[in-house]
Amino acid sequence: MKRAIICCMVLVAGLMGFAAMAEKDEGPSVLQLATTTSTENSGLLEYLLPAFEKEYNTDVQVIAVGTGRALKLAENGDVDVVMVHAPDAEKEFVNRGFGVNRTPFMKNDFIILGPPADPAGVKEAETLKDALQIIKSKDSAVFVSRGDDSGTHKKEKSLWDLVSGASEDNYLETGQGMGASLRIADERRAYILCDRGTYLALRKNLDLEIVFQGDERLDNLYSVIAVNPERWPHSNYKDAMHLGEWVTTPRAQKMIYEYRVKGEVLFHPTAVPPEKLREIDSGAGKNKTKQKKK
Repeated sequence: MKRAIICCMVLVAGLMGFAAMAEKDEGPSVLQLATTTSTENSGLLEYLLPAFEKEYNTDVQVIAVGTGRALKLAENGDVDVVMVHAPDAEKEFVNRGFGVNRTPFMKNDFIILGPPADPAGVKEAETLKDALQIIKSKDSAVFVSRGDDSGTHKKEKSLWDLVSGASEDNYLETGQGMGASLRIADERRAYILCDRGTYLALRKNLDLEIVFQGDERLDNLYSVIAVNPERWPHSNYKDAMHLGEWVTTPRAQKMIYEYRVKGEVLFHPTAVPPEKLREIDSGAGKNKTKQKKK
């Protein structure tokens, strides 16, 4: 009987040890992130997310689509978190109960691009309204729109309201992402609205130039929003919240601040004052981030 008890104790101890080893060797959790094509095209996430993955033992799976599609994926419970840039749509998404903890963390700006010859003369415009009116009034000035309900498309539509809408005669919708739309605009020698980060990242392959910039209405704010776990209990709410918190930490903000393409700044962190960023050691990682498109 005594021997049987000892054997039982050994068995229990062995099972406990195996469970501990299994817990110790448990692989990373998976976090599904739907984000904009601008964060992918710019190379920012490939640079930024490996540090988060390492710190939280999380495998971030990136689905790069337009903001409208990203919010729809989250609304359907197909992802855990979104990183998007359309404030009005984001607030509506949260108000309807699909998302929680909207966290703005960085910004860049939109710019109007056009062919070097600038046949419409947009460079002569003094105001954003003037620039849009010039494009609208010139039959030869083709304007390329993403037309995909992305954050850039939403911004573009709101800007056209300044001149009572775009002209149908010289307006071309691609239904594609920023990179593909830029290539089409380049081929057509057309005008296009683009976020500065994507343009700087892809500029070496384009003839397009900046023809208008600097208006405060062209500001482009990015936020992280976790999917509401009360609506979608299966979501990885814990890591979604971790990501929203992490992107505002001094380390992540410094990494965003330090990210350059050929020496040029693509994004500006908004959660830490610029004067504080110089004092922070980001320890930027070099690992690659896994991405998939949908």
